[in-house]
Amino acid sequence: MKQHEIRHELVNDDVLLMGIVNVTPDSFSDGGTFMGPRAAIEHARQLALEGADIIDIGGESTRPGAELVSVEEELSRVIPVIEGLKSTISAKISIDTRKAAVMRAAIKAGADIINDVTALQYDKDSLNVAANSHCPVILMHGLSEQGGDPKTMQDNPVYENVVNEVLETLRSLVGVCEKAGINKTRLIIDPGIGFGKTADHNIELLANLGRFGELGLPLLIGASRKGFVGLLGGESDALKRAPGSIAAALFAVSQGAKILRVHDVAKTRQALSVWRALEEAKA
Repeated sequence: MKQHEIRHELVNDDVLLMGIVNVTPDSFSDGGTFMGPRAAIEHARQLALEGADIIDIGGESTRPGAELVSVEEELSRVIPVIEGLKSTISAKISIDTRKAAVMRAAIKAGADIINDVTALQYDKDSLNVAANSHCPVILMHGLSEQGGDPKTMQDNPVYENVVNEVLETLRSLVGVCEKAGINKTRLIIDPGIGFGKTADHNIELLANLGRFGELGLPLLIGASRKGFVGLLGGESDALKRAPGSIAAALFAVSQGAKILRVHDVAKTRQALSVWRALEEAKA
């Protein structure tokens, strides 16, 4: 699935599943579980077998309160995984990073997509790397508005109108990318559920996802196992939030989401297949 094929899939009403592979010791739900390259590669291959269209590989946790990881450490975590996967899975590989040097090295190693939680705003060289890469780019709202710091992103986030403000920020970021030479057809937007937002903000964004269609770009939603799911579903253990996460995912698809970033690929794929079949029968 090359760049134009990714775009074709999204334009033609297919929903893509992005499987999460955190090569970190401190991610909020699976930190340390897939820390070594071998464990991460095996997990990624399993997610691909379960139906992941994209494997999202990250070497730095961006959970609330997370500490900065050096470029060298992040590279040591993700590059062996990308190299180990590139020729062995059909799923496309996404690099989840806010650092230009990591983006550059990951693309050289075989990554197909850039996924930046700061929408290319954290590192001054990221726009240039993305513009020269020809990769699809996921622009997420959240950390670009918090100085790129997950450590403080949940310190009393305030919005007068969270839907309007997130929408307009993403609109502005799309313009920044276009000015830097990144064609709009390469862009994917993500409202940043759980990033610099309270549970009420997350719920309001999800309830109004249709508004983001104004931008005319594919919409990615990453609600998997997040705190608001636990709050609504009464589950404090992130590992036990699959049912609530799937409910949020299906609702997001009903509102126009084209990519679901999830931990539980097989369960989400099954739920999505049943839901889509029923929707089609209803129509």
